[in-house]
Amino acid sequence: MASTQCLVVLFLITFTSTAFSRSILETSPKSHHSFTFNPISIRRKIPNDCDNWYCDSWRLSVETDNARSWTQIPARCLDFVEEYATCHHYSSDLEVVAKNALEFAKEVNVSIHGKDAWVFDIDETLLSNVGYFQLNGFGHVDVAALFSEWVDLAVDPALSASLVLYKELQKMGFKLILLTGRNESLRNATKKNLFEAGYSNWERLIMRRPPDMNKTVTEFKSEKRRELIYHGFTLHGNCGDQWSDLRGFAVATRSFKLPNPMYYIPL
Repeated sequence: MASTQCLVVLFLITFTSTAFSRSILETSPKSHHSFTFNPISIRRKIPNDCDNWYCDSWRLSVETDNARSWTQIPARCLDFVEEYATCHHYSSDLEVVAKNALEFAKEVNVSIHGKDAWVFDIDETLLSNVGYFQLNGFGHVDVAALFSEWVDLAVDPALSASLVLYKELQKMGFKLILLTGRNESLRNATKKNLFEAGYSNWERLIMRRPPDMNKTVTEFKSEKRRELIYHGFTLHGNCGDQWSDLRGFAVATRSFKLPNPMYYIPL
C-alpha cells in the first residue's frame, strides 16, 4: 500500500478519539497499570482511488475544523491516515507550517526587553506520539489509561520541522513558552523527553495542576496565556496541532495550526 519512501509500519491503524481526546492534553496522574505493548493485527481491504479522494477531502475538513467534534477516523480512511502519518506527506505538511511561522517571525521586531514570546504545545507539535498509537492498536486498547506510563518512558521523537523552528526562534531572541495539557505529575518525564529530543532553554513549561483539571483545554490555555500577558510578555506566535490550542482569549498575534488527522481535542 505505502510507497518505498515510507517508514516500515508494523501495526495497522484504527483510532477512536473519544478515549484519547482527554489523554494527551488532559492527562490524569499516573495509572497503576503496568505498561505493556499490545500490538493489534487487523486485516483491511486495500483502499481504492475513491477512498483516497474521499479521505483526503475528509482530512481537509478536519484541518479546517469543519469536521468539528469528530470522534472516529472513518473506517474507509484508516489506511489513508496510517500512510499519511508515517510517510513523507505528514512531514512535508509540517515543514510548510514551520516555514510559514518562520517567515512571520522574521517580520517581528524583537526588542531588547526580553518579553517577545512564542507559545508551543507539546504533543503532536514538538513531540510525536505516532509510535505510541501504533503500539497500542489505535483504539483497540484503552490508550487513555496507558498514556501517562508511555510519557514516563520519555521516548517520543521530535517533529523535525518544529525542532528547526524552535531553534531558529531562539536565535532570533524569542522567549519560548511550552503550554501543554499534560498533568503536572508528568513534569520530570516531559522535561527529560524534551531534552533528549533536542529541545532546551525554554522560558516556561506550563502544565495542568489540580485546579485546572476540570477546565476545557481552551479555558486552561486561554487563562495561562492571559497570565503571560499580565506578566509583560507579548505573544507573537502560537503553534499547536489542535484548534483548542489556538482559540479562546488572549490569543497570539498569529496562530499556526499543525496537521493532525489522528485525534480531535474538544474546544
